[in-house]
Amino acid sequence: MSFSADFRFAARAALLSALLALGACAVQPDPPPTPVAPPEAFSRDGERPAPQRWWTAFDDDSLNTLVDQALGANLDLRVAYERLRQARAVRDRQEAGLFPSVEANAGARRRDDGDTETDLFSAGLAAEYELDLWGRVGSRADAEALRARAGLADYRAAALSLAAEVSNTWFQLLTQRTQRQLARAQLDTNQDVLSLIRARFAIGESASADVLRQRQLVAASREQLLNVEARIQVLEHQLAVLLGVPPGAVTLPGDGTLPALPPLPATGLPAELVRRRPDLLSAWYQLRAADSDLAAAVAERFPRLTLSASLTSESEDSADLFDDWLSTLAGNLVLPLVDGGQRRAEARRFRSLREQRVYEYGQAALVAFQEVEDALVQERQQQRRMDSLREQVELADTAYRQLRIQYVNGAVGYLEVLSALQDRQELRRTLITARQELLAFRVALYRALAGGFPVTEEDENA
Repeated sequence: MSFSADFRFAARAALLSALLALGACAVQPDPPPTPVAPPEAFSRDGERPAPQRWWTAFDDDSLNTLVDQALGANLDLRVAYERLRQARAVRDRQEAGLFPSVEANAGARRRDDGDTETDLFSAGLAAEYELDLWGRVGSRADAEALRARAGLADYRAAALSLAAEVSNTWFQLLTQRTQRQLARAQLDTNQDVLSLIRARFAIGESASADVLRQRQLVAASREQLLNVEARIQVLEHQLAVLLGVPPGAVTLPGDGTLPALPPLPATGLPAELVRRRPDLLSAWYQLRAADSDLAAAVAERFPRLTLSASLTSESEDSADLFDDWLSTLAGNLVLPLVDGGQRRAEARRFRSLREQRVYEYGQAALVAFQEVEDALVQERQQQRRMDSLREQVELADTAYRQLRIQYVNGAVGYLEVLSALQDRQELRRTLITARQELLAFRVALYRALAGGFPVTEEDENA
């Protein structure tokens, strides 16, 4: 090799080393600051941490079965899982750009020289690889990998929401079944009172208007029972769809009672909540993906160096095809000179998108803190409300019994008895609904605190 050839080789090696060194200096932007500071602690705290499968804290075997069935068959959750698979496929496709691409080709043709015909066989390999000088290809791959992680977080958030929806629907169904029992008992009571008033009317101790008013109350009790029956069927249909089957195609557990409220779970620190909730993790991964998108957009403004290599062979005999290879190695350096500001504008767009993700992440964190505090406040106030309702029910029962005795003895009129009876029955219905609302507030608290519990189709190799 001559001196000039040695010099050219050394110069090319030095240039390549310099470009690789520049490529190592990534153009990743600095991580954006967190837009909101989490509070130091929540307003209330329990002693035991909530289990990952938080619905088991209600100690309801039927609920456990329903949630497990929904997690395995709900179609909306399967849609979320397919979105996750799509995001991972895009990630794998983008990461393929980090490796050389190799293509093989083969062919045969017949050459006619006028006097003779010759069969020619050819085969070749071609490879191409872009040196990621400024981190453009790597940043795009990083962005898609982060979006795949966000997809996994979205899938876990969907599973979390599904478990909460199944729990609330099941508790509503139990509530309406209890309301049906109460409605039947109240209908019997109102019919007994109607019989009493009719007997008094027969002997002239009650007016016909009293009989009419009590008949109206009996009719209203029948209407109440019909409404409860309709709500039960609607809730059963909702549960069937959540379980991934048509309405009426599933046998739901029989009658049951609302479970007792479990002890208040440990709420932990707000800073831990940010790192645990799947929707916040999704927002964080989307923010980091926007960072990588911005880095790729900035790198688009710098030169690209692509290396290509090819090997070809042609022979009259396929057995000798690979005896003589012709090889080519080339490098192409592409430098954008004039684009009318297109790449600069694209970088500005991704910079603005990154700021958007920052604010979206901050807003999601604020909403998460609010959801925990709202659930804590609502549960505490609901417990106080239920104490008041229980006291009112006891007072209404006592008032009704006394007024009924006084009415039989002729000391008070029927309207006072009717009013006391209606108040008593309404308070009992309200108390049952209040128990279900209390459980709903606890479900909201578990949902606000819970992290990504394991689900059957989840693949952690994101």
